[in-house]
Amino acid sequence: MNVYDSARMADVLAPIGFTSCSEAGSADMIILNTCHIREKASEKVYSELGRLRHIKEKRLLDEENTIIAVAGCVAQAEGEEILRRAPYVDIVLGPQTYHRLPEMVARAARAGDKKNTYGRGVLDTDFPTSQKFDHLPNESSFQGVSAFLSVQEGCDKFCTFCVVPYTRGAEFSRPVEQILNEAKRLVENGAKEIILLGQNVNAYHGLDEREKETSLGRLINRLSEVDGIERVRYTTSHPNDMNKDLILAHGQQKKLMPFLHLPVQSGSNKILQSMNRRHSVESYLDIISDLRKSRPDMALSSDFIVGFPGESDEDFEETIDLIKEVKFSQAYSFKYSVRPGTPAGSMAEQVPDELKDERLFVLQDVLKKQQTEFNSSKVGKVLKVLLEKSGRHASQLIGRSQYNQAVHVNAPEYNLGSVQDVNIDSVLSHTLQGSIKKYVKDIEVGQRSEKTQGEHV
Repeated sequence: MNVYDSARMADVLAPIGFTSCSEAGSADMIILNTCHIREKASEKVYSELGRLRHIKEKRLLDEENTIIAVAGCVAQAEGEEILRRAPYVDIVLGPQTYHRLPEMVARAARAGDKKNTYGRGVLDTDFPTSQKFDHLPNESSFQGVSAFLSVQEGCDKFCTFCVVPYTRGAEFSRPVEQILNEAKRLVENGAKEIILLGQNVNAYHGLDEREKETSLGRLINRLSEVDGIERVRYTTSHPNDMNKDLILAHGQQKKLMPFLHLPVQSGSNKILQSMNRRHSVESYLDIISDLRKSRPDMALSSDFIVGFPGESDEDFEETIDLIKEVKFSQAYSFKYSVRPGTPAGSMAEQVPDELKDERLFVLQDVLKKQQTEFNSSKVGKVLKVLLEKSGRHASQLIGRSQYNQAVHVNAPEYNLGSVQDVNIDSVLSHTLQGSIKKYVKDIEVGQRSEKTQGEHV
């Protein structure tokens, strides 16, 4: 979501003369787009601001001003604190207000001059989600052959460990026509794959042209009809919003990739209830079963929180049992991190850090083995790979398979942006190595034969 928002900030700033640059030391404006999910991410903001302060002061000596802005969820949650701890920050804006950046830049310029390093910064952390999308300009920045498209924002779930409802606001779904138009523009800019985004993306219920609510599954069917879109993905989903339309779409819609990130967080019903997740282990397993009936080759990913308050050894073992039953192709796992203002932060029975570390090591070892097993099962097979960018080595391209695996391929650059059949030759630590499957036509006198061979290009 933050990658998408950052690209849209560039679009908003372009009409007033800003273009992207690669070095902070020469930038007239620096925006930190932040995440508030974990404490470590939040503290990194203040560390980075200290570095940017030196850049700003050095440029002031040359009579060059630097506007420093903090955007995103840390800005939303800690706006006043940021201005107190870092008074050299010029703009603090929440994730729903970046469409007003040009106005904020003008206000920051009026608030002080080049000599005033510590003027009062502009603070804008309202929640006008619908207004934001209504006022964003058309996309001007190239995201790449795989492009993000935000269709839903906010969260009404209020999991006891999570700050998202407080930093992103209530659930909001964009109209279907607005999404289709943006998808077409992304294709015109070179996108082949569209990744639909939302804090609870499968809670999408935007209105179509007839003012009728549309589910995510039906939206995907509409997007699949857009010329130029070859692949569709979506993230992140909540188990409670996995409806029949979406499950059927995985079986029926060829452009929808057979990969799903579906966070479960814990394998213990006691902990899930304490988290206010509103799903059970049994209902989660039923969803997995239905998905695999609809699409037998479905690859699954998930999130796990280790050491949630009150988690016993038995609760942890139940999580390991769930992992072993589902068999994930990849997953994200974290130690529970107290987020200020959330109900879980004040719960009794906080788990000691040492025990969190032990459990996380065990859980990640199981997940790593499953990922290695899944990747190894693809050796000797042909995968469809969208080649997205050049690698570090000469004649190396990097792409993603239909199962969201990173694949390194030896091939010339003219293959960039295309979906290729790739023979998988080997498995590295977290990636696959392959070669393009080449079709060679041999023409003989009075006879044409076609043969297929795998070759390194």
